[in-house]
Amino acid sequence: MAGYFSVFLVLLTLGSGLIWLIDHLLYAPKRKERIALAQGASEQPLDEETIEQIAPVPAITESAKSIFPMIAAITVFRSFIFEPFQIPSGSMMPTLLDGDFILVQKYAYGIKDPVWRSQLVEVDDPQRGDIAVFKFPLDERIDFIKRIIGLPGDRIVYRDRQLYIKPQCDEGEQQRDGLACGEFNKINLEIVNRDEFKQGAMQMVRLTESLPGVTHDVLVTPQLPELTERYYQQPGTRRDEWVVPEGSYFAMGDNRNNSQDSRMWGFVPKENLVGKAVFIWMSFDFENGPDSILPSWVPTGVRFERLGNIQ
Repeated sequence: MAGYFSVFLVLLTLGSGLIWLIDHLLYAPKRKERIALAQGASEQPLDEETIEQIAPVPAITESAKSIFPMIAAITVFRSFIFEPFQIPSGSMMPTLLDGDFILVQKYAYGIKDPVWRSQLVEVDDPQRGDIAVFKFPLDERIDFIKRIIGLPGDRIVYRDRQLYIKPQCDEGEQQRDGLACGEFNKINLEIVNRDEFKQGAMQMVRLTESLPGVTHDVLVTPQLPELTERYYQQPGTRRDEWVVPEGSYFAMGDNRNNSQDSRMWGFVPKENLVGKAVFIWMSFDFENGPDSILPSWVPTGVRFERLGNIQ
C-alpha cells in the first residue's frame, strides 16, 4: 500500500506541475495580452470580475497551481527525508508496540527514487542493532520492520533462545565491530522481568540483549517451542545457523517467539531497505473488548509516555 501511495504522489506531483508549466508557458501569456488590449481600450482600470470574464483561468489550472507546491513538498519529504509508518503487529515488542506511529529516516541507507527504487546516492550501510524498514523479500508490496542482527559475512546461530554471532574478519584481525574474530560471540542476556507481558495465559520474559554498541530489550515465551522445523535452511549450514551473503542482512524481531523474520525466510537484500526507524510520533491504545460498542480500530487512549526517539 505504501508503494502504491508513493507512485500516486509522484504522478499527482508530475501531473499538477505539468499543467502549471504548460499554462505558464502557453496560455498565461495569451491571457495577459487579452487583458492588456482590454485595458488599453478602457478609460478606467479593469476590476477583478471584468478581468475574469475577459481571460478566465480554467478550473483545472487553478487547482493544479494551488496544489502543486504542497504536493511537491510532501512528495520530496516523504520520498527522500522521512516517511510515517504504523506498527501493525507485535513482532517488535517490547521496543515497538501495536499502535505506535513512527517516522522512518529514508536517506539513512541511501537516496532512492520513489517509483523504481533505484539507488541515486550512496549514504551509509545499516549498523548492527538498527531497526530497519524494508520491502519483504518474498512480496515486495509489503513493508516489514525488524532489527538488523547480522551484517554481510556474519555467521549467525540462534539456539535455545540464545543468539551467537561470528563476524567476518580480515586475516590477522582480532576484533570486528566489537566482536571477537574467529569464534562465536555469545550475546549477553539479562532478565528484566517476567510479569509485564503475556501471550494468552503464558508469561513472557523481558530480557536486555547487548549487541555491540546497542543495548535493547527482547521478549521470549519460554512455554513455546522453538519452531526450528520452519527455519530457512541455507545450503551447507545447520538448521539454526546462517551465513549472511554479501549485500544482504539478517533481521530479527525483538519478540523472538512471535516474529516472521530472517530465521523463517532468509536474508534482506540491501536494495530492499527503505530506511531506519528513528522516532515514535504517536502511540494509541486499542483495547476495545468484546462488549465495547466501538469498532476495534477506534483508539481508546494515547500513550504519551512512548513518544520520542526509538531506542
